[in-house]
Amino acid sequence: MSKTSLLVAKKLVKYFPVRGSLFSRVQKYVKAVDGVNLEIREGENLAIVGESGCGKTTLGRTLCGLMEPTSGDVEFLGSSVQKSNRRDFARSVQPIFQDPYSALNPRKTVRKIIAKPFKVHGIHCGEETLEQLVEQVGLTPPRTFLDRYPHELSGGQRQRVVMARALALKPRLIVADEPVSGLDATVQAQILGLMRSLQDTYQSTYTIITHDITLVKSMCQRIAVMYLGKMVELGPTKEVVNNPYHPYTLSLLRSFPSGDPDERGWIDSPPISGEVPSPIDPPSGCRFRTRCPLAVADCAANEPVLEPCGKDHYVACPVVLRTKKEGLGEWLTRQNSGKRSFR
Repeated sequence: MSKTSLLVAKKLVKYFPVRGSLFSRVQKYVKAVDGVNLEIREGENLAIVGESGCGKTTLGRTLCGLMEPTSGDVEFLGSSVQKSNRRDFARSVQPIFQDPYSALNPRKTVRKIIAKPFKVHGIHCGEETLEQLVEQVGLTPPRTFLDRYPHELSGGQRQRVVMARALALKPRLIVADEPVSGLDATVQAQILGLMRSLQDTYQSTYTIITHDITLVKSMCQRIAVMYLGKMVELGPTKEVVNNPYHPYTLSLLRSFPSGDPDERGWIDSPPISGEVPSPIDPPSGCRFRTRCPLAVADCAANEPVLEPCGKDHYVACPVVLRTKKEGLGEWLTRQNSGKRSFR
């Protein structure tokens, strides 16, 4: 049964101007997000993964309306966000930020922070509602936490406050940017368990921006892999993690430590080499070609697009698609046989 398209990005572009000085003309642009097509389905969590600087945070902020796109469109339930009531959209799509401390006003108490969404949208909010929200995110007894300031809370407690604020208006979509990256392992497990239970309670859909494969496997049904502002692979989590097609996806997966102290291959022989090109002046054609072991002359001339390589699985690499038709190719076979299993 097909799922409802909750949010759809169409040829989404977000550029940032680069100036020589404050009042000089724009000289170049940082191409953070460059022509992304993406569908977020209701009830199906999506992970956006990639190296630092690939544009995934900018994409997330643009999807939830915190940044205006340079071009392209974002549709929510079939209606263009740019042409619809932005207040209604903001009520339905809420962010969870990477750094909970900078996301909270240090001069306001938890009570005022959580009550703010209700005030902005003109919704009456009683003391009982605030206490219930705080209790649902695991801050008990609630009265003790409502009158505290952010600096009086631990990192995990601050993240719970951010989650309570995001859930206050019962949004249909939550865009979470590295929701557990700054927390220790024990608190990470607690926050992930809380996210699962809250999803069951509120029936929200998560889009999680992360580099943590463990988090992706435990929370998300689909993965979108980004490189330098472009989508390079998209598909079901199991299929992408255990049978990656794009050389970048495969290299990214092999870059994660397995937990075996005797396995040092990912350190001694990194699966991906070279520096990430500048997003101001990315390579022509395929942006990964300067680091790709499969690159051919055509990679510099033609920009690849996502093409089907399986059921609901897409990859932006014609070289891999061609080698698969010819028997998967020597390099891809060797890499897949050498990679660790993530099942």
